[in-house]
Amino acid sequence: MSAEVIIEYHCKSPSDFQLKRILRAMAYRYSPPIAGYLSDVFITSECAAGFVFGHVDPGQLEERADGHILLTSRIEHLKKLGRYWVITTAEGRFVLTSFKRGLGRASLRALIEGMIPTQ
Repeated sequence: MSAEVIIEYHCKSPSDFQLKRILRAMAYRYSPPIAGYLSDVFITSECAAGFVFGHVDPGQLEERADGHILLTSRIEHLKKLGRYWVITTAEGRFVLTSFKRGLGRASLRALIEGMIPTQ
């Protein structure tokens, strides 16, 4: 009796637009250093989700290698540097290079509104 195994491979090649944004973001000098660059980003539960590129620690099983889906830990700080948003989490700092169509920028605006204390 043979068992069928289904494997889902979560890897994505960036579009020309996304690749251009990632390369431009990587050319910028950030201080302190960046842990990775996220593309096709949307915000969910105060965390960023997207495809990671240039991660400084791809992990033992390369689960954070280029083109893989990454869900960050809770966003602690958000700042715009040049053309890009930079988030700080417990895992490090990530540059948001592009947003998921239809959902990404709206989720970022919702996060910004939620981070600003109201009186």
